[in-house]
Amino acid sequence: MSQQMGGQPILILKEGSSRTRGRDAQSINIAAAKAVAGAVRTTLGPKGMDKMLVDTIGDVVITNDGVTILKEMDIEHPAAKMMVEVAKTQDDEVGDGTTTAVVVAGELLKRAEDLLEQDVHPTVIAHGYRMAAEKAIEIVRELAIDVKPGDSEILMKIAGTAMTGKGAEAAKDKLCDLVVRAVTMVADEDGTIDLDYVKVEKKVGGSIEDSKIVEGVLIDKERVHPAMPKKVEDAKILLLNAAVEFKKTEVDAEINITSPDQLQMFLDEEERMIRNIVDKIVASGANVLFCQKGIDDIAQHYLAKAGVFAARRVKKSDMEKLSRATGANLVSSIDAITPDELGFAGIVEERKVSGEDMTFVEKCKNPKAVSIIIKGGTEHVVDELDRAMEDALRVVEVALRDKKFVAGGGSPEVELSLRLREYAATVGGRAQLAIESFANALEIIPRTLAENAGLDPIDILVELRAAHEKGQKTAGLDVYSGKAGDMLKMGVVEPLRVKTQALNSAAEAAVMILRIDDVIASSKSAGPSPEEMAAMGGGMGGMGGMPPM
Repeated sequence: MSQQMGGQPILILKEGSSRTRGRDAQSINIAAAKAVAGAVRTTLGPKGMDKMLVDTIGDVVITNDGVTILKEMDIEHPAAKMMVEVAKTQDDEVGDGTTTAVVVAGELLKRAEDLLEQDVHPTVIAHGYRMAAEKAIEIVRELAIDVKPGDSEILMKIAGTAMTGKGAEAAKDKLCDLVVRAVTMVADEDGTIDLDYVKVEKKVGGSIEDSKIVEGVLIDKERVHPAMPKKVEDAKILLLNAAVEFKKTEVDAEINITSPDQLQMFLDEEERMIRNIVDKIVASGANVLFCQKGIDDIAQHYLAKAGVFAARRVKKSDMEKLSRATGANLVSSIDAITPDELGFAGIVEERKVSGEDMTFVEKCKNPKAVSIIIKGGTEHVVDELDRAMEDALRVVEVALRDKKFVAGGGSPEVELSLRLREYAATVGGRAQLAIESFANALEIIPRTLAENAGLDPIDILVELRAAHEKGQKTAGLDVYSGKAGDMLKMGVVEPLRVKTQALNSAAEAAVMILRIDDVIASSKSAGPSPEEMAAMGGGMGGMGGMPPM
């Protein structure tokens, strides 16, 4: 970047910096964003394909989940990174619909490119897109239907829609049942749901059908000593965040031992200290101990003799779940152990799951914590199931929180497209063109669903438009029959927020990328630092204190 002055170029940017401006900048950014949308587009819908991602050290991830694909891909281009942000936001907010959001954003940019070629100014397009997004959200809210916490049938369908196409179809009914049961169990009376209290444990081995729900907390630990009881009924549980071992001296002290007797006394004293700790635990009436830190060998022996079931190095998150489920308080000091701090569970038992010992804490005082064990034939299957479960849990939670859902299968997009075209006609002016482009862009969803199912997208779109013009608001694509069908009857339903969030973030990202007309990239190699400049002899001393270029 230089300006000619009397034949002398004045450099403003550092050497090696690159600058792209005007239409070039826009087309490069739009191309990058479209490439990201293209990468996930084939995964959309029940017939979508999966992606295999291999990282630098050769780890393999096989997934159908839009956000997982984009997070795993090494994306360099700044405009492409913005598209990844769209997926991340969608994932944080609702947990599902990440592919939809990215594909819509990509299509909005593609349509905007056509308008740019007709010399419509980017700010006009941006304004039109914003109007269209606001109107679309208003319309989609009108289409929403209410759902109550007791409607487990609808909730099962919502969970099922989120799972479809993610390799979990084989046992969809079973998994959806687990999801809905888990969410309704942890829901509080006022309807708030904290999914932190639903723990999903992955185990390789067995089949998907072997997955099950545990009403209580499942901890991936075994008892520390074989002489301890395997099963404790009417468990009084102590949660300890302190090490069960002798205290080392706080200050650096040196102990001079001159005779074997003294050494023996020293060791006996250590043992006595540990016995005191164990006695305190036993005296409180606790017969189960979950310790966040270590348990000394001698302590293990005494705890086993006292018939206490103990597990050590339990994760902090598990301790919190145990505390919620059993009503026990987390105790941070051995001296603070009292019977009041203990929690209760009907059964604490060590059982084998796929050849590994795990501790089950069931029949709790407050069964507001549940665990789901998911199983599958291989590690990749289990990982993908875990992602599908995560999405399903999140959408059920969002549906219950907002108490609203809409039909899926491309039906809201076709309806929005139709209604936005009517709206565009009332707006007039150049913004009308942008709103019409927004309306056309939304049809990418039913079109992609059709393409991924191997159907003719044009025939399908014509059929869907015709159905919606007749007033069939929930008509969407039935990918199994290849015809338009009533998505509500077929149980293809999604939470309202999946749609509103996708529309919002797609429109915002598209507008942001559109408004960029200049990309100034600094060169990779950094210039000398101020310290280096000083070392080179006062830097720019001879230039009369001119600022560096």
